[in-house]
Amino acid sequence: MFPVKVVSEKFRLGLLVNPLAGLGGTVALKGSDGVAAEALARGAVAQAVARTRLVLAALLPWRDALLILTASGEMGAVLAEELGFIVETVHEAAVPSSAADTEAAAAALKAAGVDLLLFAGGDGTARDICRAVGLSLPVLGIPAGVKMHSGVFAVTPRAAANMVQLLLQGEMVLVDNAEVRDIDEAALRAGKVQARHFGELRVPSEGRYLQQVKCNGPEVEALVLQEIAADVVERMQEEGGLWLIGPGTTPAAVMAALGLPDTLLGIDVVRDGVLVATDADAVTLECLVAEALAQSQPCRLVISATGGQGMLLGRGNQQLTPVVLRAVGRSGLVVVATQEKLSALGGRPLLMDVPDAALEAELTGLVEVVSGYRHHLLYRLAAEG
Repeated sequence: MFPVKVVSEKFRLGLLVNPLAGLGGTVALKGSDGVAAEALARGAVAQAVARTRLVLAALLPWRDALLILTASGEMGAVLAEELGFIVETVHEAAVPSSAADTEAAAAALKAAGVDLLLFAGGDGTARDICRAVGLSLPVLGIPAGVKMHSGVFAVTPRAAANMVQLLLQGEMVLVDNAEVRDIDEAALRAGKVQARHFGELRVPSEGRYLQQVKCNGPEVEALVLQEIAADVVERMQEEGGLWLIGPGTTPAAVMAALGLPDTLLGIDVVRDGVLVATDADAVTLECLVAEALAQSQPCRLVISATGGQGMLLGRGNQQLTPVVLRAVGRSGLVVVATQEKLSALGGRPLLMDVPDAALEAELTGLVEVVSGYRHHLLYRLAAEG
């Protein structure tokens, strides 16, 4: 059991259970899609609720640190409340629930700003969630279906619980895109395996952070900064929109990769590879983000934390007013930091000191940190104190 650590804000865990997942396995129906009634008639027993119970039971020591957001009934609320967790219901599911309930509940959890969406089911459930949330938030599957060819599932329910515990402890956890696959169950019952790529979900990688490091030995900072910059520049080119480049040496590497002059202790603004403002003040930034939003352009902020302190917002970047930060949002924060800098925090969260309590609540949670080229981590952002 991992040691329990007291946290100042509750971890917002999204929970979705497909109560019908796994029905067809024991009665040789090779799936559950469209055959629930027949499976039940053959005496099948669903697996998802029992396997979810294993995960939540392992998380009981963390009960006071968790807020579980879920759907009504067997889709999550009944089990979580039975185990004594604090529960918030975001979707009233039909009885029996359907794929439409899964999609609607996943969309509601996305809107509610969960830190992680934990679901129990199989490939069909993963497909429904993928359709609803895409790559917008981290997702992890509890294996409970008949077929699980997708790369979004923990190896076992216990492994899923371990991953949530790592996040609760403030550990650095790698995050990456994983493929969602689906097999045509009608074809499978006819003896044909027809797997297909359906989409991708963002998933926390299994295992502790140090076991995921690609190479041994200390980082060579200059090379790491080049890799971080290459990752961010590639994203800038793909997404377009307005990019605010914050102070510090790591964001400066992004400007260098773009071939643009940098204000080391200020905020520069780039749109479509063109420098549109240097050392911008709060008024300039508010005008630029308002213009971008009016044109339905995304706003992104490349920002790095103060070494040792872990302060991300509110120290040396007060030009980033609540108006600017709301335009960016948590999903628009492109945090850049070397693994060495994050390791120096010893599990303490990245911090913010923003003069707006409601905004701090909106920004609190897991953020993606670019620590190398296509090497991203999940790390927690919290209010100071």
